[in-house]
Amino acid sequence: MVNNVQIEQVKIIDKHVDELSELLIQVVEDDASIGFLPPLQLSDANKYWLNVLNPEVLLYVAKINNQIVGSVQLQLCTKQNGGHRAEIAKLMTHPNYRRNGIGRSLMNKAEERAKKEGRSLLVLDTREGDPSNHLYSSIGYIQAGKIPYYAKSANGELHSTVLYYKSF
Repeated sequence: MVNNVQIEQVKIIDKHVDELSELLIQVVEDDASIGFLPPLQLSDANKYWLNVLNPEVLLYVAKINNQIVGSVQLQLCTKQNGGHRAEIAKLMTHPNYRRNGIGRSLMNKAEERAKKEGRSLLVLDTREGDPSNHLYSSIGYIQAGKIPYYAKSANGELHSTVLYYKSF
């Protein structure tokens, strides 16, 4: 476990775009299934991050020695019938810092904020077989089902995604 991890909310993206883009490129190169395929161009990563923040999307980053090593998004549902729920999206930890509790710390912060926002249900999905499945199960997320052929990998193979939820 890394003890000097700081989790903070990013409210203005501009000064963090370069680090976040590098993080995204690194996790995609390491075969993370987060909506992008390698090789991810810097311009595409920058474009993604510059369009992430809005009032419904809360972005948290994990920093070690003031360097971003992970991130997660809490996407608040704005539908009239969904004010009680939110989605966890794009949980990332830099490959050099994995298995140190960073993902867990980011998830804890996102859950804490969800509760503060009056959300009682969180949902997320992840590629079947990825290490993230173990993390989500270990922190109380319940598998709701699978969707086959959901995400394509760099080699063209289609993978199932696993849907999870947690209520509090």
